[in-house]
Amino acid sequence: MEQLNSNMHGQRHFGLMGTIGVGVGAIVGGGILALAGVAFASTGPAAIIAFALNGLIALITALSFAELSTTFPESGGTYTFAKKIGSVEAAFAVGWVIWFASIVAAVLYAIGFASFAVILIDNLWEWIIGTSPPWITGGAVVTVFALGATIFYAYLLIRQGASGGQWANIGKVLVFAILIVGGYLAFHRQAMGETISRLQPFLPYGIPGLIQAMGYTFIALQGFDLIAAIGGEVREPGKTIPRAMLVSLIIALAIYLPLLLFIATVGIKPGQSIVTLSTKNPEAIVAIAAQNYLGRFGYWLVIFAGILSMLSALYANLLASSRIAFTMARDRTLPHALGLINAAYGTPLSAIVTTTVITALIVIVIPNVAVAGAAASLVFLISFAIAHWISIIARRRGDPNQQHFRTPWFPAVPAIGLITCISLAVFQGIVVPLAGLIITIVLGIGGILFLVIFARRARIVDALTQAIDPKLAKLRGRNPLVLVPIANPSNAEAMVRLANALAPPNFGRVLLLSVVSVPAEWDPENLPKQLVDTQAVLREALTASFSAGLSPEALTTVSPRPWSEIIRVSRIHKCQSLLLGLSNLDEEFTEKNLEELMSSVDSDVVILRAPRRWRLSEVNKILVPVGGRGDHDEVRARLLGSLYRTGARDITFIRVLPENTPQGELDRALKALDKLANDEVPGVPEVKIALNNNVIKEITKSAAESDLVILGLQRLARRRKKFGKLTLQIARETSCPLIMISRSG
Repeated sequence: MEQLNSNMHGQRHFGLMGTIGVGVGAIVGGGILALAGVAFASTGPAAIIAFALNGLIALITALSFAELSTTFPESGGTYTFAKKIGSVEAAFAVGWVIWFASIVAAVLYAIGFASFAVILIDNLWEWIIGTSPPWITGGAVVTVFALGATIFYAYLLIRQGASGGQWANIGKVLVFAILIVGGYLAFHRQAMGETISRLQPFLPYGIPGLIQAMGYTFIALQGFDLIAAIGGEVREPGKTIPRAMLVSLIIALAIYLPLLLFIATVGIKPGQSIVTLSTKNPEAIVAIAAQNYLGRFGYWLVIFAGILSMLSALYANLLASSRIAFTMARDRTLPHALGLINAAYGTPLSAIVTTTVITALIVIVIPNVAVAGAAASLVFLISFAIAHWISIIARRRGDPNQQHFRTPWFPAVPAIGLITCISLAVFQGIVVPLAGLIITIVLGIGGILFLVIFARRARIVDALTQAIDPKLAKLRGRNPLVLVPIANPSNAEAMVRLANALAPPNFGRVLLLSVVSVPAEWDPENLPKQLVDTQAVLREALTASFSAGLSPEALTTVSPRPWSEIIRVSRIHKCQSLLLGLSNLDEEFTEKNLEELMSSVDSDVVILRAPRRWRLSEVNKILVPVGGRGDHDEVRARLLGSLYRTGARDITFIRVLPENTPQGELDRALKALDKLANDEVPGVPEVKIALNNNVIKEITKSAAESDLVILGLQRLARRRKKFGKLTLQIARETSCPLIMISRSG
C-alpha cells in the first residue's frame, strides 16, 4: 500500500529555521493585535500576567507535543497521535475537528489581513486623492481581499511546497522589534512615578477577571502545534521539532510581554485608563498606543505589522490544515484523492485545493466568524488536553529505550497541562455557548460522513497498518491472542508459524489448546488413552515450535464436547483470532461443527488447509479471489499485512465476471478492485479481472499457479456463517494450500 507513510515521497525539506518560521508565522502578531484590547478590558494591566500565564501553559503543552512529535515524526499532528494510541474512529473525530478549526483560523486571518489592508488603502486614498468612497471600507472589498490572499498562498503551497511565507515572518518581526524599541525608549524617558500610576489598579476585577482574560487570549499563543502537523516534512525531527516549538513560543513571548507593558504604561495619555480605552476600542488599542508613543509612524507600523502577521498566520494555517487533510486521506478517513501527490509539483495538490475551497466558501458565506473563532479556540484547547493525555499513555506504553525528546518531570508536567487546558476549555464553552454548539454540529456532520462514506475503507487500512506495525497493538493497550487448537502434531509447526504471523511480535500471544475428549463420566484416577495421546501431541507441538524459535503458551482442557470447549476457551480468553488446522472438508460432520463454531465465537476465524510439513516461509505467490459483499475485508487486510510483514509476497487479487460483461462495467470493476487491493496490501499488488462463466474453474486454474489461496467464508447474518458452495468446491478441486477466513461478530 503506497499510503502507509505520510511523508511526501519521503522528503523532509524543513530545516530548523524553516520549522521555526512555521511556528512564528502562526503565533506571532495576529493574536496580540486582535486580543490585547480584550485582555486589557477584562483585567486591566494584569493582562501582562494573563499572557505570561498562558505562555507558561503553552510551553508546558509544547513539551508534550514535542515528545509526541519526536516519538511519531509524521505529519498530521494531534490526529496522528490519536491514531497511534486510540481507535480509527477516535482519530477521525480528533482530525475532523482540528481540520475544521485550522480552516476557521485561516478564515479569521484572511479576513484580518483584508481588514488591515482596507484601512491602509482608505488612509492612502485620503492622503493622495482626498475623501475615500464608501465602498472602499465595504464588506465586499474585505471579502475580495481575503479571497485573494487565500488563493495566492494556496498557489504558493502548490508550486513551492512549504517554502513560501518567510518574508512575511521576517518583516513582521522587524516591525514588532521597532515597536518594542520605541516603547522602551519612551518607557525609559518616563518618570517612574508616572509609570507606576498608570499600572494602577493593576488587577481591577480580581482573579476572575484574570482568568477571563486568559480564556479569551490563549488562542494568541496557538500555532506551535502546527509544527507537529508537518512533522513528516521536518529534517532530523528528534532535534528540530522540540527546538522549533520552544523557540517559536519564546520569540512570541519576547514580543508580547514587553509590548503589553509598553501599551499599558507609555501607550496611554496622562489621565487615561487602559481599561476604559480598551473597552471603547478593543481592536485598535495597539495602534492607538503605538501612535501615542511613536506618533503617526507608530500607527502605520501597526498597520503593516497587522498585514504581515495575518498573512503569515494565514499561510501557516493553510499549510497545516492541508497536511492534516493529506494525512487523513492516506488513512482513508477522508477521500483517497486528498492523499495523492501531484507528480508535477511534488505537493498534495488535491488536499491544498480542497482546504482552500472550503476556506473561501466560509469567507464568502460567513464573513463575520467571531463565534466560529471562539469555536476554533475551544477545539484547540481540547486538542491540547488530548495531546497531554496521549503523551502520558504513549510514555507508559512505548519503548523505554527509544531515543527521542522526553518531557521533564513526567507525569506532573503533562498532568498540569491537561488540567489547565480542560479548565480553560470549560470556561470558553460557558462564556461562548454557541462555540460548543458549533463543535457539536461539526462532529455530528463528521460522524455521519464517516459512517456512511469513510468507515469501511478507513477500518481496512487501519487493520493493515496494525499488521504492518505491530507496535500499534501495544500503544493502543491491546495484547492480541491467537488461539490454536492442536490435534495433529505433524502440522503443529506450520500452525504456530502462521499464528505468530497473526500475533504482533513481542506483544501478541499464541495459545496452543489441546482438548481431551472423554466421556461425560470417567474416573480421574484412571487416565483415559485420549489424555495420554493429547499430552504426546502437545509435547510434539511444543518441541516443533521451540525448534523453530517460537514460544507459544499451552493449555490442556478436558471436555466431552471438543467443539464446544474451543468456543468456551475462545470466549474466556477474549481471543482476537482463532486458527484452525484442517486436512480436508469432505466430512459433513466436520463442516457442520466448523459452521457452528464460526457462528458462536467472537473472534476472527482463520482455517488453514495445507499438506503435511507445509512452511509459511516458502509461500511467495498468493491468490486472493474477491467478490460478494466484502464482509471479510478487515480480517483479510490484517492477514495479508501479517503475511507481508514476515516476508515480501507477490499478491494477486482476482475477480471473475461473466464473459458477456459490458466494457463499462468491466472498467468500474477493475477500478474498484484496484482500490480494494491498495487498501489491503502494502507495496503494489496485482489486480486481475477474468472473464469466465465458470467461476470455480477460473479460480481453480489460477490457484494451480499459486502457493496459497485466501478465501472468505460466506456470511449469511451476523451470527450465521457457513462454507459456501464456491468455497467447498474450490477446496475440494484444488491441492493448493488454502486459508479460509471469517470475520468476528
